[in-house]
Amino acid sequence: MRIFVTGASGWIGSAVVPELIDAGHQVVGLARSDASAAALTAAGAEVVRGTVDDLDVLRDAAAASDGVIHLAFKHDIAFSGDFQGAAEADRRAVDTFRDALAGTDRPFVLASGVLGLAPGRVATERDMPTIDGSPLSTRSATAQAVLALASRGVRSSVVRLSPTCHGEGDQGFMATLVAIARAKGVSGYIGDGANRWPAVHRLDAARLFRLAVEEAPAGSVLHGVADEGVAIRDIAEVIGRHLDVPVTSVAPEAAADHFAWLGALLGLDAPTSNTLTRELLDWEQTHPGLLEDLDKGHYFHAPATTA
Repeated sequence: MRIFVTGASGWIGSAVVPELIDAGHQVVGLARSDASAAALTAAGAEVVRGTVDDLDVLRDAAAASDGVIHLAFKHDIAFSGDFQGAAEADRRAVDTFRDALAGTDRPFVLASGVLGLAPGRVATERDMPTIDGSPLSTRSATAQAVLALASRGVRSSVVRLSPTCHGEGDQGFMATLVAIARAKGVSGYIGDGANRWPAVHRLDAARLFRLAVEEAPAGSVLHGVADEGVAIRDIAEVIGRHLDVPVTSVAPEAAADHFAWLGALLGLDAPTSNTLTRELLDWEQTHPGLLEDLDKGHYFHAPATTA
């Protein structure tokens, strides 16, 4: 298939592109910079220049493809104070893909997330998020709109990703925790640290996106989850051991000061199942889990930034 991928040079996308090409697909990647375009060309992909705000570019590229994987999201503004703006831009892009793909029976795969899906219990693929008008639920509503495209002749699916898609080169949440621990001189967790985050290796996630665009039935919800739930305290202990700093509890009321923007998320308990995904697509974890990956040491080779 000829597959159009947004976010193709990003953390997940740069793994999805070779996964698709190695499986025999032709990849067309959206690039917003010369560096992204060069990286995609080097990976063997065709390049379309533009951003998620260039709706005509998105429409034409989708119409000329056999399927779309939409990974791009304005994380830069989302985590610097304008999550609502990022979510609204994402919805405009999705609506553009809807118009291009309706009635074609082509696949459309959207990346979403699992945080906040079912607080206090193990979430499954059957759980649907609450839509309450908050910025986070704006993005959730977009995912539900993608699932609804199954009734409009689109083989749509949503891959809900773990909050940490880890691996060598990661500059996301785990790298941020390492940077905070290095700067503060302690490796912290909130409260008793028993709350859990699901996790998935970046390369396992990439394979799931390939399987989704190839095989997922219309209206499928898939969980990009390998570790069902890793206690934040256990993560802090690995970080503390590698940095040789104390591991300590941070009071919930002090979380925002200690962890900055990450404090609002780090205390969430979000264990998540992948049982239905594995049964549907015969997808299995083949790369290290989060704690094993952290223990490999690559997160600690050089100072990471919190930006």
